[in-house]
Amino acid sequence: MSASLLVMLLIGLNLVAASPLDDEIETLKAETSATAKDMVTLEQKVRQLVDTRVSVFLTLGSRDGLDLDSVELFVNGKPAVSHLYTPAESRSLKQGGIQQLFMGNLVNGAHELQAVITARAANDRFVRRESSHSFKKRPGELRLEMALEANAPDYEPRVSFIEWK
Repeated sequence: MSASLLVMLLIGLNLVAASPLDDEIETLKAETSATAKDMVTLEQKVRQLVDTRVSVFLTLGSRDGLDLDSVELFVNGKPAVSHLYTPAESRSLKQGGIQQLFMGNLVNGAHELQAVITARAANDRFVRRESSHSFKKRPGELRLEMALEANAPDYEPRVSFIEWK
């Protein structure tokens, strides 16, 4: 067999073998393009979630006034979170700790939080208090502090909501 015939056979084999490879490359290009579109869609959803995020943090303003038993939080009348406190969690809050009570997403506009607190006051009375807070959600993340206080001599629990900047 001559060298020129051998070269022509090899070139022909390459052309035949290149066709399935070209098809595979085109398939991979199409899959890559579809994945890129999916990534853009996912990125837009994540940005929207950050833009609608609302977080509520719990603090104790007077550290000796209350031993928390539980806190229930409702957002726009719907249950959002319910938490029963262990002695260790209660001690942590009394030492100045901050608890992230709730994190969720709300559309821009008017909303209302309702909190139900059950605790034992420093004068050994069992107390249950309900409190509400209306607020307006604007674009961007919103962080609210729910501060509990119960000062001597009556140790009546008071709840205040403070918007963090």
